[in-house]
Amino acid sequence: MNRITQLFNIKYPIIQGGMIWNSGYKLASAVSNAGGLGLIGAGSMYPDVLREHIQKCKKATDKPFGINVPMLYPNIEEIMKIIVEEGVKIVFTSAGNPKTWTSFLKEKGIIVVHVVSSSKFALKAQEAGVDAVVAEGFEAGGHNGREETTTLTLIPMVRENITIPLIAAGGIATGRGMLAAMVLGADGVQMGSRFAASTESSSHDNFKKTIVETNEGDTILTLKELAPVRLIKNKFYNELQELYAKCPTIDDLKSHLGRARAKKGMFEGDLENGELEIGQIAGLIHDILPVQTIIDTIMDEFHNAKEEIHNFVF
Repeated sequence: MNRITQLFNIKYPIIQGGMIWNSGYKLASAVSNAGGLGLIGAGSMYPDVLREHIQKCKKATDKPFGINVPMLYPNIEEIMKIIVEEGVKIVFTSAGNPKTWTSFLKEKGIIVVHVVSSSKFALKAQEAGVDAVVAEGFEAGGHNGREETTTLTLIPMVRENITIPLIAAGGIATGRGMLAAMVLGADGVQMGSRFAASTESSSHDNFKKTIVETNEGDTILTLKELAPVRLIKNKFYNELQELYAKCPTIDDLKSHLGRARAKKGMFEGDLENGELEIGQIAGLIHDILPVQTIIDTIMDEFHNAKEEIHNFVF
């Protein structure tokens, strides 16, 4: 047992990232059933859809699970109301000020975790009263911090500045990566990309296959003028680069991005015109596997790596 397994009452300190278009109830319940903490990604769900996924998740697992809520998304008040009404006990907030909803959720007996990209924001989250923070490095897929601090440097810096439990994210998909993050000071890890390429992920098979085919250097952080996002280079990205060559305005970028670009890519499987959000660690993901197999493999590698380190002779 450590601080993360105790906080969430789970077997392993592994949290599945609440990724839009990937993290439905099937993935969340599978991760929870396998000993981690599954998260339903509310960012790609209308309120009534979120309620349906929560209810289905409660039927699919008797283990703890949570909801990831990007606070800058619309319908936030209705989403929080549904979370309370459905008796969800764990909420991960992101993309906003943790002060906005932490007190409200804590008063309802809900464990609150906030996602940050710097020590500065980790301290603000701690001051807001959250129970833990996820510190996410520059390697991560999807929307990213503007600081561009890598996980290797971010985790010890955040550890140095806060006292509450710390979850590392960004560039972690293996047992060795998990051990490295914990040696750096994390109490647990959050993995997104590895679970996006799982049997239970709600993303399109085309997207899952693309994750497996992604190599080192195939992802890029772009659209920094709007909200920095790491995605796979494809036709949409190439068109974006052509637009950047013309010194576009913010409105030009918004117009090219349009609406539902991530849904088109990850959920509908349009590999040319969609936004394919994934982390740099995709280069180490070589297969689409059931969640139980993924977690078993991670934990086996974690323990084997610990033994290797123990046996080092200097």
